[in-house]
Amino acid sequence: MSAPYDQHFLIDENAIQKIAGFIDVEGKRVLEIGPGEGPLTRALLDQGAIVIAIELDSTLCSDLELRFAGEIEDDRLILIHGDAVRCDIPPFDVVVANLPYSASSKITFRLLDIGFEAAVLMFQKEFAQRMIAVPGTPHCGRLSVMVQTYADVKPLLDLSPNAFRPKPKVRSWVVRLIPHPPPHPIRDRVLYADIVRELFSHRRKTIRKTLKIAAAPLGPGHVRHMLAFLPDSILGSRPEELDLATFARIANCGGEAQEL
Repeated sequence: MSAPYDQHFLIDENAIQKIAGFIDVEGKRVLEIGPGEGPLTRALLDQGAIVIAIELDSTLCSDLELRFAGEIEDDRLILIHGDAVRCDIPPFDVVVANLPYSASSKITFRLLDIGFEAAVLMFQKEFAQRMIAVPGTPHCGRLSVMVQTYADVKPLLDLSPNAFRPKPKVRSWVVRLIPHPPPHPIRDRVLYADIVRELFSHRRKTIRKTLKIAAAPLGPGHVRHMLAFLPDSILGSRPEELDLATFARIANCGGEAQEL
């Protein structure tokens, strides 16, 4: 049986130490999402970090309160019982976490919106491979475009199911994200995200057809402007054929409608 919330606890001590040491955390406020039973929390504390740990499972939270009572009293550990997708998150510097796989996309997008110096995150291997897929190739998707627009991604560690209890049915990857400014200027980050989401929701359709379908969520004014001013070479393409520069061009064209 799997743990509550479909958790799989990392038990490979060598992997835990590697993950805690991939970036310098000494003296930094480190956000850990899904600490579970606390082995990575302990490793981060031992490296001199101040840890902000967000745990959804109330039973695990209670156990962590007992296990780390001294660190909580000394303000070296801030333990939050909540859902990292929506709860308030105190200021932090870096992120080191074994993310819950069912919420990987939502949490990753939220972290990119908040901002951080660096992040070391564990994902399901197939998810991480989509994250690094090159825009303009068949394997790219919303995740590839959004992450690579705002961060460099580097795989660091490949873990087998044997590293966890209970064993998942998939392999896992640990990756490092380093934020950077968008490689191509973006007028409106919210509109950009909305357009990327809608285009990949209909990835087999042309940009022209998808924009017409998505007039309501994107805003009729934005869509009319894009359909009128984007060239046929873009409107006749499909999202998996576009590079980051073209996604930015599409969103910026839509944003121009607000300025007219």
